[in-house]
Amino acid sequence: MSGLTNHIERFLKSLLEESEGHIEIRRNELAEHFGCAPSQINYVLSTRFTPYKGYFIESRRGGSGYVKIVKVTFDSKEFVQVLLEDTIGDTITKNKAILIVDSLLEEEVISEREALIMTHALEDSTLSKVNGTDRNTLRSDILKNMILALLR
Repeated sequence: MSGLTNHIERFLKSLLEESEGHIEIRRNELAEHFGCAPSQINYVLSTRFTPYKGYFIESRRGGSGYVKIVKVTFDSKEFVQVLLEDTIGDTITKNKAILIVDSLLEEEVISEREALIMTHALEDSTLSKVNGTDRNTLRSDILKNMILALLR
């Protein structure tokens, strides 16, 4: 199953590269192309194309339904605002924070060294003196401050 998931992800990412950052696809046609159920397409979209990985998904259901995938760029002020306020928000888990760092690295917004520093700063062990709920709030503040510092 993961082989098919990876194949669908690579296919969609190649379409995104060719189209300058956004595509519209029909879920059923894509499922037919790959010989799988539409739910498999939903799975790929919901796990591989998330805001934490730098994507936004619009979906319309029904007979003329489509899925629009938008690869956001980290150089727009609007995206940075959405990233800080909506995606990260007031609290964020370690896993979601690491996904954001990985996206920044993949988009070459940060270097491998910066990603390593950010990842270590966001680890539970680094924030171990703070309880669980407060830890995610503190992690959110740290991540936002690091992103703002890097994007200056």
